Amino acid sequence: MFETKLVESARGIFEVFTYGQGEPLAYTHLYSEYNSNGDIMSQQLSNHYKVYVINLRGAGQSDDQTEDYTYSMDDAIHDLEAIRKALDLEKWTFAGNSTGGFLALKYAVMYPESLTKIIAGGLCASGEYMNHPDSIYCAKNPNNQRMKDIFKEMRSPEATSEERNELAKEWIMMSLYRKDAYYDMLKRKNSGRTLMFKIDYFTEELKEYDVRDELKQSAVRAYIYCGRHDAQCPYVFSKEAADLMPNATLETFEYSNHVPDIEEEDKFKKFIESTVS
Repeated sequence: MFETKLVESARGIFEVFTYGQGEPLAYTHLYSEYNSNGDIMSQQLSNHYKVYVINLRGAGQSDDQTEDYTYSMDDAIHDLEAIRKALDLEKWTFAGNSTGGFLALKYAVMYPESLTKIIAGGLCASGEYMNHPDSIYCAKNPNNQRMKDIFKEMRSPEATSEERNELAKEWIMMSLYRKDAYYDMLKRKNSGRTLMFKIDYFTEELKEYDVRDELKQSAVRAYIYCGRHDAQCPYVFSKEAADLMPNATLETFEYSNHVPDIEEEDKFKKFIESTVS
């Protein structure tokens, strides 16, 4: 289990879970709430790094948004910088999947001098994935209407915990190439509860999100990865980000959807090991 601490920073108090040995690495997701179990990817990273799993604003025991500090990606990066300074770390690696990967790209253009590298996957450098028919978030995708219904039902205050779990399972199944991987996940001590109010904020912010031009100027070493069959952010978008960044490489997981850390775990572990300085 990860050690739990509350970090007092210049921008507020944040809940941080720490585990592992090695160079420091920050790990988070824009709309997930973690506990001391971390999640599968952060557990894998802790075999090679000292991992700081961070509950962003509004998650866990971290401070909520204020008039000055919001749930936005920009504020999340400013918050991460404040946490880094509070921990007295000169630099760290940042890692994340999905919206954690979005944050990695944002970090690489906003504070490149604070990063040793990024490890990021299942991502997009703009909101364009919402218009790609291979994404479940696109209206042209056959799973889109059901996904919208799932989100609507998950928001309902009348939904029981059992109903929410079944809805979350259905959403996860859309993002798995190997469906039996879901049952492998259930056997693990894991966390990462979805916060619907933060998804809603993120969805609105996507209209303005685009870091493609800025990525061309970022010298940060980037280890980008993606499942060939990613149904949330299709593979083409991770490839685009890797092609834009001067010091990026792309690792492809041929038998994975959105979570190659689970679907091709052995290969993913070797990928993580390859990122160690």
